[in-house]
Amino acid sequence: MNPLSCEPHVTVGIMSDVEICFAFSGAYHCEQTGEPLSGMQRVRWQEGQIYFHDRLFDRLVFIPETETAFFTLHEVTIGIQFHWERSENQDFSGTLIFIVEENHITAINKLPVEDYLFSVIASEMSATASLNLLKAHAVISRSWLLSPMLNPVDNNASQTEWRTETSLIKWYERDAHSHFDVCADDHCQRYQGLTKARTPLVRQAITETRGEALTFDGKICDARYSKSCGGQSECFRTCWAEADYPYLQPVADILPASDTVDLTTEANADRWIRSEPAAFCNTKDRTILAQTLNNYDQETTDFYRWRVSYTQQALSDLIRRRSGMDFGLIQELIPLERGTSGRIVRLKIVGDCRTMTVGKELEIRKWLSETHLYSSAFVVDKSSDNDFTLIGSGWGHGVGLCQIGAAVMGSQGYSYRDILLHYFRGACIEKLYK
Repeated sequence: MNPLSCEPHVTVGIMSDVEICFAFSGAYHCEQTGEPLSGMQRVRWQEGQIYFHDRLFDRLVFIPETETAFFTLHEVTIGIQFHWERSENQDFSGTLIFIVEENHITAINKLPVEDYLFSVIASEMSATASLNLLKAHAVISRSWLLSPMLNPVDNNASQTEWRTETSLIKWYERDAHSHFDVCADDHCQRYQGLTKARTPLVRQAITETRGEALTFDGKICDARYSKSCGGQSECFRTCWAEADYPYLQPVADILPASDTVDLTTEANADRWIRSEPAAFCNTKDRTILAQTLNNYDQETTDFYRWRVSYTQQALSDLIRRRSGMDFGLIQELIPLERGTSGRIVRLKIVGDCRTMTVGKELEIRKWLSETHLYSSAFVVDKSSDNDFTLIGSGWGHGVGLCQIGAAVMGSQGYSYRDILLHYFRGACIEKLYK
């Protein structure tokens, strides 16, 4: 991997609305007009443009005049469509950009990669997490960010949906944004600016891993991560395009290294999900979880193994709302294909009026919950009254680094390099820039 000449910058889409309120703390100036600005401001969408200070613009750029200046965006929605969704005011360093997208305005933050990562690590993790966990996540987040920016030919195929009268196979790629590099929510990486507590330990983790990324065969790894793999990690194709990466293969979440279990078969997956095998992420240690999870993430208490129950009518109504199709009364939920962690890739839904096969894992999770089901690694129990109970494993897609497992590894004294090379087998850690 050839080193970069300097640290790159990143553009982050923060929020979109027909009107956005914001405020400057410290001196800023508008690139389009040259005027200095401070205090409360407001922009709104009007006639396909941005209305600001009695004028219409196609684009607005506000540049800080000092290193300590920052801006505040009001009513930023976080956890979009997840069970912890809420709004809050958030502070950001760097440049503020407004653009028009269809019938709304989008606020974009442009800043150096290392400053972005400083906020991501505090947003994705508690700022009180162990140093090795923070350092591991810094390398992961840097790799995930830079991979499509520096390896554009490795972006996944643009077609993300296959639909017939009897099936819908859909996945959600990371490169869905055309006007900025990444978004600020869980669809990309959780980024909440200066709002989250950013301790000296977070700064140390960023500084001591500055420019470091995971690489494989001379290219930056597409380094994925999720909350809890459930005991065994997943392969890439279960969740996204039909592709495999040697460094994103199934890993048993335990050391010394043990063989993985074949969870692609229904019998094995059933036994595995109904049991609680030893794994790094099989923990109820509140101290470790508090270091790993932010306050709203801690609202989820059962993640290694969990269960959700529905009456037949409630499940039928839920699937009708979430899929936009009327199945009638749901009769069966039948897994047709599983991945290496037991996560379902294709699920057959049988109703009185319609039978459909849905995939991949995130689309299944969307159809079976008002927000997102914890994971698609579940088995189905059906009662004599035709009620359904989903017994599940893990939290998130399960590909790559398991955040809770990595937190336990950090608490047990494993180095950040040990953590990274446990989850990304065969990868290297390289410094891309000074």
